[in-house]
Amino acid sequence: MPTELQTTPLRRCLEKIIDYRGKTPKKLGSDWKNDGYRALSAINVKDSGLTSTETIRCVDSETYKKWMREEVRRGDILLTSEAPAGEVMIWESDEKIVLSQRLFCLRVNKQFNNRFIKYYLQSPTGKREVNRTRSGSTVAGISAEMFDQIQVVHPEKGRQKKIASVLSAIDAKIDLNQRINFELDALAKTIYDYWFVQFDFPDETGRPYKSSGGEMVWNEAMKREIPRGWKAQPLSAWIAKQKGGDWGTDAASGKNDAQVTCIRGADINALNGRGDLNAPTRYIPPSKAEKYLAPHDLVIEISGGSPTQSTGRAALVSPHVIERFNVPLVCSNFCKALTLKDATQAFLFLQQWNALYTAGVFFGWEGKTSGIKNLQFDSFVGDYRVPVPPAALSNCFHDLCSSLEQRKQRGLHENHELVQLRDWLLPLLMNGQVSVT
Repeated sequence: MPTELQTTPLRRCLEKIIDYRGKTPKKLGSDWKNDGYRALSAINVKDSGLTSTETIRCVDSETYKKWMREEVRRGDILLTSEAPAGEVMIWESDEKIVLSQRLFCLRVNKQFNNRFIKYYLQSPTGKREVNRTRSGSTVAGISAEMFDQIQVVHPEKGRQKKIASVLSAIDAKIDLNQRINFELDALAKTIYDYWFVQFDFPDETGRPYKSSGGEMVWNEAMKREIPRGWKAQPLSAWIAKQKGGDWGTDAASGKNDAQVTCIRGADINALNGRGDLNAPTRYIPPSKAEKYLAPHDLVIEISGGSPTQSTGRAALVSPHVIERFNVPLVCSNFCKALTLKDATQAFLFLQQWNALYTAGVFFGWEGKTSGIKNLQFDSFVGDYRVPVPPAALSNCFHDLCSSLEQRKQRGLHENHELVQLRDWLLPLLMNGQVSVT
């Protein structure tokens, strides 16, 4: 039987709204630190959970006490106010955190279930309600005053809890797939490290090459020893074509009438499979079709790194991502896409590039324009040399990574379908079309 539903303004669903968006360490007489209390901003909060953790900065104990007069608790809801607005997750930890840029903390009152409110806000219905309150406003994002206007449609609390339990089971499966994919990424990185950093790839007898006495020779160009038979080449030797970015316009107008999905630096982690990819729709001229991304292209962030983060994050464009969107993909002006001469080198090139990023190599190849960091890409790939293995070993690494990637893509595809199932189920569960016990 249909369930009776009520409508309540979001503010009346809440016990507390914590909003410290205007604060900064400078205003509190301090500065960012390398460790201490983590300060989360909108870039770190997605419907899929915490992301871009490498961008999180910290403050010391004294600054934390000045900043967080009201502390975030386990079970509180984190909601982004802009860039983009409406991303929502539950804080599932006892870790004390700082609310930084463009981020609210919402504490649900005793008449409502916090997980139900989270699922409602992240559902298509909830997001439409949030966007409705923003339309016509001079404010680009969500303001605290809008919580009186955002309407929450809900059943009584007992049913809220049952609905949240069903949807949480779906989320648990999504989380499991994400953790499996994280381990698959870690396995590929480990194999890369053993074979191409420590040079303990399997020799002709299956033993680790360097540890078993494999011959190493001095390479003058790299100023280091590499295995006999290997070469040293600049990264540019791997690249067949560069594809520049294009931001276009947010609506079709004039020559900008080709609809595309635009990958930004903020989407790199999701493109790597660490979260759901929600890249924006843009419009560019049809004449720029050469910028369309193809399977096994690499997208690299070349501009806009944060004060504590180098530019240079990279991701591989998988066939799954291409198939998922019904319009072509391009990268933004702050990124660059690469097509390699040999697609079977894509996994090796990506691991090599990410190892350089992790080691902080790009810091030495960055300039600034109007205070924004820019990777001097052409100079870097033309000058920086890396060891290149024989084709047989490179092909073996490709085969291993391809197998891991296929398993990873199955998990990503399943998660995409699970998210759609979760969003489809919510209204049916609410109005009683699907029963819960």
